[in-house]
Amino acid sequence: MEALERYYAAACQMDMPNPTHRDQIAERTERMLAMIDNAVLGYEPFFAVKLVVFPEFAHAAPIYPTVAELTETLAVAIPNEHTRRYQQKARELDIYIQTGTFLETNDAWPGHLFNTTCLIGPEGIASVYRKVHPWLPWELHASPHDLSGYDQPLFPVADTPLGKIGAAICYDWLFPEAIRQLALQGAEVLVRISAYMDPWGTAAPLDWWTLVNRTRALENMAYVVACNQGASLGHYPPFSWPGGSMIVDYDGRILAQADSGPAEKIVVGPIDLAALRAERARRRGHHMLSQLRTECYGGYRRPIYPAGGADAGPLSPETIERACRQGRQHGSKG
Repeated sequence: MEALERYYAAACQMDMPNPTHRDQIAERTERMLAMIDNAVLGYEPFFAVKLVVFPEFAHAAPIYPTVAELTETLAVAIPNEHTRRYQQKARELDIYIQTGTFLETNDAWPGHLFNTTCLIGPEGIASVYRKVHPWLPWELHASPHDLSGYDQPLFPVADTPLGKIGAAICYDWLFPEAIRQLALQGAEVLVRISAYMDPWGTAAPLDWWTLVNRTRALENMAYVVACNQGASLGHYPPFSWPGGSMIVDYDGRILAQADSGPAEKIVVGPIDLAALRAERARRRGHHMLSQLRTECYGGYRRPIYPAGGADAGPLSPETIERACRQGRQHGSKG
């Protein structure tokens, strides 16, 4: 693919029943491949769609209560047959695909699961991101932070013909520090892979989805492509999922957004890297990345949520609650 400074991104939100076994993931992959064709070929007379993004839990959600059950039924290794099919589609259409998440097993970390998304282009997997902040206490995935000796980047940024792209997953985005790690590595397009439930969606008074996406965009001077689950309560209980997928520019302007409410939808919006790069080079005011006084932030020099907490084995509600209790004690110190 040749380098492009101007192109369009598509956020493809979904509304499908969650699979109960990994054998059912292929059906979902087939649907996502069809949605990629819809986004790229359907909009081709109007927009050059080059980045296609899917939501968290697009392939499988953690519907079983233990790591052992999830490993037995739904988890897959990466790469796999599905990532290979995405690579074939990316090569066919000359695009990049940010996959929805997989429940991932990895031989280097037996007994643990990750909640993982991949950026896939014509050349293959460009980056692998494992959720750093699982949604506690519900999610039993391990964070890389919780495993001593984890030796891969926690916040990878891929340098692609579509610019520098960094992704993070759902709850990660409520931690400004996490997204800033991507921005400080030069990320120009920040991708949010999300399963964000009601009432924290697009509707006031708790429209966190909209507020957080716009805030992360403006504070990091970056585009945000945010794809949310649009699943109905019946498909992904115990929550309903409001959709509202959006593309936001580096000043926090919403450039395109899907209507609120459960439904399978595609929303397409522009990415103008030339404008972004010009503003990053020119601005003196409101250039937060260049004005960070990192030495001032002494609160980050002490641990709060305990690192290495998953070293003893698979996570459970009990081990998570102990870690959360320790974090509350450390985080509330004056």
